[in-house]
Amino acid sequence: MNLLAAMRYLVALDKHRHFARAAQECHITQPALSNALRALEDEFGVAIIKRARTYGGLTREGEAVLDTAQRMLREVERLTQELESTAESPRGALRMAAVPTAMPLLMVFAAMLRRQYPGLVPTVLAMSSQEIEARLEDVSLDLALGYMERLTQKAGRLRSWPQARERYYFLRRRSGKPGKSLKVGPPMTWSEVAAHPLCQLTPDMHNRAIIDATLASVGVPSAAAIETNSLLAVTLAVSVGDVCAILPGDMVAAVRGNAELEALPLVKPDIRIPLGFIALDDDRPSRALQAALRLMLAPEWAAALEKHAGEVGF
Repeated sequence: MNLLAAMRYLVALDKHRHFARAAQECHITQPALSNALRALEDEFGVAIIKRARTYGGLTREGEAVLDTAQRMLREVERLTQELESTAESPRGALRMAAVPTAMPLLMVFAAMLRRQYPGLVPTVLAMSSQEIEARLEDVSLDLALGYMERLTQKAGRLRSWPQARERYYFLRRRSGKPGKSLKVGPPMTWSEVAAHPLCQLTPDMHNRAIIDATLASVGVPSAAAIETNSLLAVTLAVSVGDVCAILPGDMVAAVRGNAELEALPLVKPDIRIPLGFIALDDDRPSRALQAALRLMLAPEWAAALEKHAGEVGF
């Protein structure tokens, strides 16, 4: 039995929670994956997978094997990067994620990183805050961009580097004749939001919790005319429908070419939610993560952050 391959199959199964999709990711047949995992159970003499008509999860012993598998694969990847890279010319994969509202900022970072270190292959994913924290701790993510306010309970496990503050805007269809790009209008108070139907993110998203709490603080009940877990869907709904939205500046900047929209900065309160890079507190970062940390602290990234923060005119 190839122990390393079987461990990789187990990690894929836990990720997809489906035998066929896990086999597809690993580029093998489903019977081959199942046979390898049965051989892994024989090797350790314990049941790893709860088997039923469909995937039933992992046993308690299986969770322990999974934890070892994740760390084993991480160490192999770290070693591979050490053997194939130098500090000046790192090579290998870098798995990054961001909360959906911070995806534009993380994509700017990924593009700069790839331009400076052509040997790196960044993967950039959108995830909820809860998923980011879980994936950092099980070492299936290297670096994330998320909400700093959530990290107090994770102190000691995760490190963070403050980056920007998320400011909120009211997005609506533009009245009158469209211009050449998105219009940035005068400030609007949070209490005035009550008069407008909103397209909101679903309640499981931390961004929605921030908006709901701010509305509640000015006596406005949270209500959604439309709910979605896609920020692209939010902007499309505002473009084609009769709803409005509350979005952070990064997302407003991403639609600045849409001349049919108008963004109004929200005030009273003028909230600024801190975003930061987050990584597992590890004294042996991979070559790829070392490169990302160097860029994060470099003057050119500070300049990009400053430019990005001003792209909607405030």
